[in-house]
Amino acid sequence: MESLLRDETVAGLDIGSRSIELVVLNRDGSLRQVKTPTTFDPLGQCKKLMEGINGSRIIATGYGRKLFAQSFGQVNVSTITEIQAYALGARFLYPEAKTVLDIGGQDTKVISLSESGKVLKFEMNDRCAAGTGKFLEFMAAALQIPLESFGEYALRSDRRISISSMCTVFAESEATSLMARGERPENIAMGLHMAIVQRTTAMLRRLGVSASLVFAGGVAHNPCVVKLIEEQLGQMVIVPDNPDMVGALGAALYGENLTREQ
Repeated sequence: MESLLRDETVAGLDIGSRSIELVVLNRDGSLRQVKTPTTFDPLGQCKKLMEGINGSRIIATGYGRKLFAQSFGQVNVSTITEIQAYALGARFLYPEAKTVLDIGGQDTKVISLSESGKVLKFEMNDRCAAGTGKFLEFMAAALQIPLESFGEYALRSDRRISISSMCTVFAESEATSLMARGERPENIAMGLHMAIVQRTTAMLRRLGVSASLVFAGGVAHNPCVVKLIEEQLGQMVIVPDNPDMVGALGAALYGENLTREQ
């Protein structure tokens, strides 16, 4: 991979379970961003992304942040939590943001922000795949639908059915039983999306939902999830142009603040 970035000031690296995002804030004020699959070698993927940026301040976030910091101790590396990173990134993009929702591959996070943008409280679902992007990935594979088009596929449903289980194993079994009874796979896909959204909106309501809700993370690319959340909440949600880059952006902004303070 060719050197991606030059004359950089600070880089934010979000090491997730499905993808790794890199955002670099350059000295000239420009912003560059790159994304790559995590694969089974996240550190190797990080090395490829980092070609040409050695010597810069790097802020790592995501589930792999501690491993990265331990493995790249020769460079100026700091870490922050995903909660901090997504709060900073969302607030930078949307100063009016009061609630941030992140549905990633491994977990779901709901973050409540103060008027000044500080984290007031948050809730995470990180104990199993239920309600996360991994659940959608598993179910899309079970229905033999590409993950990238799973949301569009579900929107072609002609009726809404209930999927009672959020466990991936039992949900697959339930979906198989529905198909055996002649249910359209599009309707099953919609039922699976509804199950995730019901779990997600319950988290949002527990923390309190503001009118300025920013939906970040990879699942924000899914149009069915966005539509169902808006239906459940009775309001529009804000989806950034690159929702999966919000965490890396927040990490880079955190590093920029550290640089200014020194």
